[in-house]
Amino acid sequence: MRYLILKAASLALFFPCAAFAQTGLGGSSVSAVPTEVPFLNISPDSRSGAMGDAGVAISPDVNATHWNPSKLAFLEENTAISLSYSPWLRRLVSDVNLAYLSFAKRIDERNTLGASIRYFNLGSINLRGEDNADLGTYTPNEFAIDGSFARKFGENLSLGLTLRYIHSNLSNISFTAGSPQTGRAANAVAADVSMYFKNPTQQFGTDALFAFGANISNIGTKIGYTDNGPKYFLPTNMKVGIANTWYLDATSQLTFAFDLNKLLIPTTKINDDGSLNYGEDISVPSGIFRSFTDAPGGFSEELREVTVSPGFEYWYNQQFALRTGYFFESSQKGGRKYLSLGAGFKYQDFRFDFSYLAASQQNSPFANTLRFTLSADLGSKKQQ
Repeated sequence: MRYLILKAASLALFFPCAAFAQTGLGGSSVSAVPTEVPFLNISPDSRSGAMGDAGVAISPDVNATHWNPSKLAFLEENTAISLSYSPWLRRLVSDVNLAYLSFAKRIDERNTLGASIRYFNLGSINLRGEDNADLGTYTPNEFAIDGSFARKFGENLSLGLTLRYIHSNLSNISFTAGSPQTGRAANAVAADVSMYFKNPTQQFGTDALFAFGANISNIGTKIGYTDNGPKYFLPTNMKVGIANTWYLDATSQLTFAFDLNKLLIPTTKINDDGSLNYGEDISVPSGIFRSFTDAPGGFSEELREVTVSPGFEYWYNQQFALRTGYFFESSQKGGRKYLSLGAGFKYQDFRFDFSYLAASQQNSPFANTLRFTLSADLGSKKQQ
């Protein structure tokens, strides 16, 4: 039972305005696109979190292991490490949080390795059985461990590959079709493929840098919480974006970033008996291709499944940064909308960033969400 509660809660938290849409064939489908382990697509770091979740094409840093691993090939530092922490959904619960640790190491001028671990703590839960019997306390949690490799191809292009292990431990009891089954922790493996291109140029009479990035993440096995129960899609996601940086003078630079994101999983259907069909009979490759064409409302509804993230970043003297952005999702596909703000401070080889989500206090569980990131450069190329 606890698994079902957590599953329903996760859908409500990540798609708070989810509704049902009628298909032209008389059936129904869920308007929002729910997935398992949605924590994989939460923005883990403060920099992109302050820019409306735009990060696929902005200048490389160690947190590129999440946004676009191919950018690691252009890191200026030989070794870098970062730790991020976010109290999550504190308007609803008091003990849920997300932690993210990332690391990058340059092998040579063309090749860079990256690694990261993401831990999502869902807090402590008092379990109750029949007749309100106390079954003790349970602490559900999820984590993912990544290993990345990025390589330059020429001076302006890089490609990246990430392998990921996912562990989701939500409950020890579940129910399937009214019959109790012993639940278990779920495990899956996945991969990301990514690319990054940058082009130094001149714009409006000043030096500039245009960059394009793309990352398809969480291409992997399905995941299930019982031995004989259904298997669900991972949140396979496609990010594409641009970033344009203007070097205003010797101390100031301004970046505009714009990301588009789309989940590459099939639309959830409602069976005749009222149960949800998550595409159990569809393979992962078929699900990815179907995700572009299976929305009940046709192409216009497919476009509504795309989230939009514009963001700005201003750096002064490479020591102080101001950031802002906006995240937009169609009201028919979840309705997440929020303004983000943040700042960054750099002192020698250390950098501290934080971000704040200014969402509707009445309607959004994301209101007042904070993120904190501490990064360190362990030996830069310039120093050497």
